[in-house]
Amino acid sequence: MSTPTNVQIINGPDGTPAFVVIPYADYVATHPREDLVPNEVVGYMFKDGLTPVGAWRKHLGLTQAEVASRIGITQAAYAQQEAASKPRKSTRAKIAEAFGISADLLDL
Repeated sequence: MSTPTNVQIINGPDGTPAFVVIPYADYVATHPREDLVPNEVVGYMFKDGLTPVGAWRKHLGLTQAEVASRIGITQAAYAQQEAASKPRKSTRAKIAEAFGISADLLDL
């Protein structure tokens, strides 16, 4: 068994270990966060004025037609949903499933 050498142990006033500091990359690798919105998605919302649905679609590199096909509606119907400031909960759930993300990530 190898002992990690890229950690730092910080002792408390009594000399016993109180904290362990590890590199951020190691932390992320062992504690993935699926509830975070990528910076690129936020950028599309603020810089390009896209809705959360539109920003996620652009981030994932999908066309409106591809998403519409995945959820079983026409591209025009999907475009209306994407333009809506807050689609219905059931619609958001279908779109999130098509994107492979949690529906909560569309509630920005």
